[in-house]
Amino acid sequence: MDEIGPGALSRRRLVSAVGIGAAALGAAGTALAQEQNDRRGNLRNGEPTMEDPRSKYPKPPFKQQTQPWPGLARDMDPKPDHGETSYRGSGRLAGRKALITGGDSGMGRAAAIAYAREGADVAINYFPTEEADAREVIQLIRESGRTALPIPGDFRDEAFCQRLVNEAVKGLGGLDIVVCNAGREQSKPSILDITTEDFDATMKTNIYAPFWIIKAALPHLKPGSAIIGTTSEQAYDPSPDLYDYAQTKAATMNYVKSLAKQLGPHGIRVNGVAPGPIWTPLQISGGASEQKYEKFGSTTALGRPGQPAELASIYVQLAAADASFATGNVYGSGGGQGQH
Repeated sequence: MDEIGPGALSRRRLVSAVGIGAAALGAAGTALAQEQNDRRGNLRNGEPTMEDPRSKYPKPPFKQQTQPWPGLARDMDPKPDHGETSYRGSGRLAGRKALITGGDSGMGRAAAIAYAREGADVAINYFPTEEADAREVIQLIRESGRTALPIPGDFRDEAFCQRLVNEAVKGLGGLDIVVCNAGREQSKPSILDITTEDFDATMKTNIYAPFWIIKAALPHLKPGSAIIGTTSEQAYDPSPDLYDYAQTKAATMNYVKSLAKQLGPHGIRVNGVAPGPIWTPLQISGGASEQKYEKFGSTTALGRPGQPAELASIYVQLAAADASFATGNVYGSGGGQGQH
């Protein structure tokens, strides 16, 4: 049997000490990770939190309610969830500067809250009558410790769109994320019910405004910047009562793909988000008939409409640097209707 000298004993003690230290570090790391996950809400008493998507949010039938266009989220029953209390950031957009149209409610509001909690400064545009909703968003952004810039106005006007971008760049100190989200949706049973003024308003809101805004923003966007458009399941499976709105969402899907090819060589990514039925003021301010919004979302596999908060992470992912190969894509969130 080999003799064990003092040197061998010292080496053995050293290896043993290193092993004990590594085990201690591993245990400490596990404890820290568990504590961080608990704070994020991913774990509860060491076990993963599981939520049944069918019962997570309200189901139809919904109460009869109407509002004048464009409607206020604060007056809806039930109120939509934009992630006000649930979204927790992790610094994925630290130092970024975003402009979001329609940032007062719906997916735009969810994106604004998420962006701020991920470390971005945010400018939101909204229609002047939506000031009450917008004030809530601005407060939430500021509570996250980020710059919040409200820019109200009607972007069916090209001059305002140019001013909007300039004010965002000046107020935020730059711009590297542009989210064209605001939309106009008015349900009409027949093409004969759509006036030229109605058609023009929908086209200017959903198609002209993103064209003007992206055009004005482009000189300010550096490589690594992101443009995100909000399209819809209506681009794939149009409803008969949304003749004009559905056209604009198909056009949005195509401008996303076209611009991605055009701007990719300049290091700018362009993607889209295609929601299914989402509970926002669009529905109760003319976007759906009373009969339709009472049953809104009932045809999805989950038996309910989606909430804006359920799309927030998609907007974050498409803006984040770790999605650097994603461009020209349209990300769906349709509740299992199979349109995307």
